[in-house]
Amino acid sequence: MTHSFKKNIQIKNVKGKVGVLLPGLGAVATTFIAGVLAVRNGISKPIGSLTQMNHIRLGRRDEHRNPKIKELIPLTELDDLYFGTWDIFNENAYESAINAGVLEKELLNQIKDELSAIKPMPAVFNRKYVKRLDGSHVKVAANWFEYYELMRQDIREFKAKNNLDRLVMVWTGSTEIFLKTGKIHQSKKAFEAAMKENHPDIAPSMIYAWAAIAEGVPYANGAPNLSADFPAAYEFAAEMGVPLSGKDFKTGQTLMKTILAPGLKARMLGIEGWFSTNILGNRDGEVLDDPESFKTKEESKLSVLEQILQPELYPDLYEDLYHKVRINYYPPRKDNKEGWDNIDIYGWLGYPMQIKIDFLCRDSILAAPIILDLVLFLDLASRSGFKGIQEWLSFYFKSPIHDANLYPEHDLFIQLMKLKNTLRVMAGEEEITHLGLDYYI
Repeated sequence: MTHSFKKNIQIKNVKGKVGVLLPGLGAVATTFIAGVLAVRNGISKPIGSLTQMNHIRLGRRDEHRNPKIKELIPLTELDDLYFGTWDIFNENAYESAINAGVLEKELLNQIKDELSAIKPMPAVFNRKYVKRLDGSHVKVAANWFEYYELMRQDIREFKAKNNLDRLVMVWTGSTEIFLKTGKIHQSKKAFEAAMKENHPDIAPSMIYAWAAIAEGVPYANGAPNLSADFPAAYEFAAEMGVPLSGKDFKTGQTLMKTILAPGLKARMLGIEGWFSTNILGNRDGEVLDDPESFKTKEESKLSVLEQILQPELYPDLYEDLYHKVRINYYPPRKDNKEGWDNIDIYGWLGYPMQIKIDFLCRDSILAAPIILDLVLFLDLASRSGFKGIQEWLSFYFKSPIHDANLYPEHDLFIQLMKLKNTLRVMAGEEEITHLGLDYYI
């Protein structure tokens, strides 16, 4: 990036109240909301959040300038966040959090009043797209376009009722069935006509995204759904000046892959096979027990290794890699997912070795700080005049959305470099390349 570009970034004032809109008030959303309230009340620390805890180096190492990200860039304070949500079940955030079973009741009881005040609006829902769930707290309309208009009305009323200055929407709902882009997804005109025709290739998450864009609200997709990942949405977002990011929060097993695979590739170690299986018992596990929803998640998980390893450039190491992913619904495990990986690798002269991982993780605990960072960074992007695909936020996703002419960047460490250099440029600082030529010249 050039200096002239840096001078063009004018960040609007951060003061004001920001509404956080969450389609889906399940385990992930309630863990996020309860966590923010706990941090605000001094009950806990925002572990896992870059915006709250991470430092960023500026300039040369001998300058010793390492402020926190939130000290470098004006980010909305946690006290200025207000939560709105939709769900197919008419349970408030406290009741939903208790049912999710992620956080202890002792913690939730300390913020019970605040959680209980957060009640979901009726959702846009069709069981055709999430077959393992059903609820009665839903909107009724004649077609997708009418649902879209109802969503816009919800967004406007929530903003007015709470006297909010800005909004951000993050999809925290379930994984929908696998859908591919078609003719209706190619232009704004075609998509809006398809909404009025109630086209079957439009899913509820797309309605939320389209309404957000129409209302000038930055949108992030935390599931592998098509949602806003198609040309018409990009066109509409550019027209409305709305930042987009997604898709599918990078939490458990895929997080480990984006850490390990770059390391193996960096050492030019070959990989013969990578077998991954998971057991989990929350609502997400129940949804993914349906083959059509699993197909959507599988596509997201499988895409990671191929891009990182580049088998077309390294056929001797990765061309014949066998990659298999399995997800198994196991109710006793609840939100405490267990991911097993068996990795068959080979080194010097082709001699075989193995890596085995057993990651006992908590999906919602890993996802919650991602949501917080996305809310604050998307609000920052909007205040900075950024619009369309926010590739610098790829760090947070399994399947980062990207321009059609580019491949997605999955390497966690390259993603982090991109994110931090973007923040440096926003702050008028120099990008850091780690070149260190002053040592040698």
